[in-house]
Amino acid sequence: MFALESKDILKVKLLPNELHQLVEESINDGFRHLIRLVNEFQAGTNRFDKQGEALFIAYAGNQIVGICGLNQDPNSQEGSTGRVRRLYVSKDFRGLGIGRLLIGEVIKEARIYYRTLVLRTDNPIADKFYCSLGFEVSAKDVYITHYLQLVKYDSI
Repeated sequence: MFALESKDILKVKLLPNELHQLVEESINDGFRHLIRLVNEFQAGTNRFDKQGEALFIAYAGNQIVGICGLNQDPNSQEGSTGRVRRLYVSKDFRGLGIGRLLIGEVIKEARIYYRTLVLRTDNPIADKFYCSLGFEVSAKDVYITHYLQLVKYDSI
């Protein structure tokens, strides 16, 4: 059994060249959000490089097996909300906790900048996954299906 650890999750500034395999797999799996991630990154419209933003890659050896981003929520009026973006784990590596590790890194980063973390999904499996991590279902906003209240720690 292969096990990843948090040391296998890297915060990156640029998209690695090896991402194309994961993008192709996601397309074949019926998901278009990774190709949108690449297109937006190349166009400069979303590079996960604003304050409070980050992009995390999960590696199994030299192979990229997962990805997840954190953006400022564009719908937040006061800037206190972060948004989970583009979570995807390779089919061969699902069920091994990689998604949890990726979201864990996103949450850790988000706690520095935000009070709330939000996301939107229409996938029932993703709904169960996010709820298992403590996210609550939101029915009050068309752009948000789940949210998580974060505790911000001030340095002592």
